[in-house]
Amino acid sequence: MYPLLRYESHGDPSTPPVVFLHGFMGSARDWSEVIKRLSGTYYCIAIDLPGHGKSLHLAHDQAYTLPGAARCVVRVMQYTEAVPAPVVGYSMGGRLALYLAIHYGHACSRLIVESAGAGIRGEDERAVREHLDEKRAQELERGKFEDFLQRWYCQPVFATLAEHPEKLKRVVEWRRFNEPAELAKALRGMSAGAQAPLWEHLSGLAIPVLLVAGQGDSKYVDTVRAMAELLPHSTVEIVPGAGHNVHVENAPAVAQRIKRFLLEE
Repeated sequence: MYPLLRYESHGDPSTPPVVFLHGFMGSARDWSEVIKRLSGTYYCIAIDLPGHGKSLHLAHDQAYTLPGAARCVVRVMQYTEAVPAPVVGYSMGGRLALYLAIHYGHACSRLIVESAGAGIRGEDERAVREHLDEKRAQELERGKFEDFLQRWYCQPVFATLAEHPEKLKRVVEWRRFNEPAELAKALRGMSAGAQAPLWEHLSGLAIPVLLVAGQGDSKYVDTVRAMAELLPHSTVEIVPGAGHNVHVENAPAVAQRIKRFLLEE
């Protein structure tokens, strides 16, 4: 049996549930500012994904893959009686949420994807990404974790986060609680390079989908708009004054857009 991942719950269990999935090196606490704004109306369940937070040293190796992680998330949803529920995912967690919605349709009533796509289409591009993530995994296993963190957040995709030094400092501080070897396992198993693309499944996804990207993250602005062209029931929200990590950079805007989306008929 797949393990029961560690999770946090906030709000009244009698209210409608919403499930939150974080990105690489994140944890349930990444959603705290968004959840604070939603937990008066919804029962918010934020999960530590395999290899992250307190979901560590899992006996089932397949839990560290995208299909295995999806099964683990569904188990938490069943355990908390949150089936079906809207699922919110950011970056790696967004890819996982999309996979879950496609392959476990009974569990996902609505989907909110932030700064994530449907996978890398070309085989050559996927191979390049898988090679890069393998290199990163080896750096996590053999190098200094602090150096890895500094390199990671110097990537152009996080440039707008760096414009908010206090928020960047908080994010990096939270990342230090991770175990590098566990992150390496998750990175290998859930790499975008290891994932089969999901683009061909988008047209068959019947549930409402909200696609969120930060205005300063041009790559994912283009990505979510391309996804919206294939999804039959989708809404795109481009958040001004934010980049890749939208819910950290502008939590009030993300919470407001999620709430508005969940209230739509």
